[in-house]
Amino acid sequence: MKKFSKIYSLMALSAAFALTSCIEETIPEDSIATSEQVGASASALEGALSGIPSQMQQGYYVYGGQTHETDMAYPQFMIAQTEMLGDMYPLGSNSGYDWYRTYNTMSANCGETSYFAYLPWFTLYRFVKAANDVIAAVDIEDESVSDQLKGMAGAAYAMRAFDYYMLTVLFEPVENKYTDVSRVKGLTVPIVTEDTDGESSKNNPRVTHKEMIDFILSDLDIAERTLSNWTPSVRTLPDLSVVYGIRAKVHLWDEDYANAAKYARMAIDAVTAKGGKPMTATEWEDPTSAFARACSGWMWYIHYDAENMGNLCNFVGWMSGEADWGYSSLTFPSIDRSLYDAINKTDFRKHVFLDPAKYDYYEYQSVRSRSYIEDAPAYLSLKFRCLDGDWENYAVGGAIDVPVMRVEEMYLIEAEAIGASQGVAQGIQKLTEFMTTYRDPEYKFNVNDLRTFQLEVLTQMRIEFWGEGNAFPSAKRLRAGVMQNYEGTNAPADIFKINCEGIKPIWNLVIPSTEVNNNNALKGYNNPDPTTSVVGPSPVGQYAN
Repeated sequence: MKKFSKIYSLMALSAAFALTSCIEETIPEDSIATSEQVGASASALEGALSGIPSQMQQGYYVYGGQTHETDMAYPQFMIAQTEMLGDMYPLGSNSGYDWYRTYNTMSANCGETSYFAYLPWFTLYRFVKAANDVIAAVDIEDESVSDQLKGMAGAAYAMRAFDYYMLTVLFEPVENKYTDVSRVKGLTVPIVTEDTDGESSKNNPRVTHKEMIDFILSDLDIAERTLSNWTPSVRTLPDLSVVYGIRAKVHLWDEDYANAAKYARMAIDAVTAKGGKPMTATEWEDPTSAFARACSGWMWYIHYDAENMGNLCNFVGWMSGEADWGYSSLTFPSIDRSLYDAINKTDFRKHVFLDPAKYDYYEYQSVRSRSYIEDAPAYLSLKFRCLDGDWENYAVGGAIDVPVMRVEEMYLIEAEAIGASQGVAQGIQKLTEFMTTYRDPEYKFNVNDLRTFQLEVLTQMRIEFWGEGNAFPSAKRLRAGVMQNYEGTNAPADIFKINCEGIKPIWNLVIPSTEVNNNNALKGYNNPDPTTSVVGPSPVGQYAN
């Protein structure tokens, strides 16, 4: 059996933690397990694996202190992607507290020296390093290694695949009319594995789209093989259904629609076999548990630990329209009016956003008073609730489950992918089945045009995953465009009133200068700085030049 010496010894390499970095990590000598100690039991490996989902919810994860409020590990991507879509606005009187608004407006520095380059990059590569540490510890080809240990490694392979998918979606440039990406077109990010050393990381180029897709799929092949014989006992670690789900997302990004449909259906079947199903209206609207406690169809989620959580840097404190702590009580996160108007009145998802008519439109379920709801801004989100309805105590109300992957995404991926690979009519049938069964009994869509159908699926994804960010990759893939300045817009200021054809330039995130300076292969191959490439207000109802 291969020794497990790399699990903790890699953590001590503070000069790199997978890529070169200016962040220093000090690991006390007595915290580094010897190979004999780790190899003597599976518990140390299990501890290292379980630490990954803990890292995914860790506040001030990269800096280790209150340097920038978007330093929120995985939840930062949920909020950032929603803002990039233009689907969320801060409608409170203190909207300047929306630290994420640069993702929406591009009005402040979002270039290579910005937090908006630095934090996404190093958050995801730290996740990669955590997965690499577990992968390095297990020889999955050794027949003497137990299925349990191989399965643990398989979960790490799945998480690494997901991390590289996220890196690819965020940093692979898409052509647009506002910035020139010709020099870096078709390039993703450098690949760092358990075998990458400090010297090679200094000259590690961005790999091509195909190379990255092949690498991710090879990780998922290993994850599928090893997780076939071992299933995690908790859904904070990926199982086979999640492996299928990640694969469906990767194939969709690659526009391999036949395989996207295939693996989305495999994920649905695996979830269904365990009793999982899409969330119900009751689960969406419960004022004490909605999007705060995992439901049966949540394939993969992270959990906030009350003992390791601050009052500001946590998901509920950013996204709950009811919490009286954190930044949401200042910014009042709200849905874009045009997206709200796209939700049918017979679709229960409309009930988690405040209509301008308030109680004349719907009897909202809330732990806050009627006067609070009446005084709140129209379009305020009530989607993400405080746990047990505790809107006053962050240590209770904020200790929630946060979805990373829900089965609903698989239904919507399947619908689009079938429409693109088997015919629009078949795709419409799948979409209609999902919507009428689980969301809106009166739903109808009959336009037999592929792009129009794909944009309709995207609209349903933006509604379904508002605040979760999962619709962003499809919007970038389809180059759907954004229209934030239109008649009746609820965009709170001119900086938000931007209309971009195809994509917003900030959808191609910039590699941080720290990494470029320490990796010679990246010099001259960064994405263009999108800062102020489009300045609001754009002409009403027209794309910016």
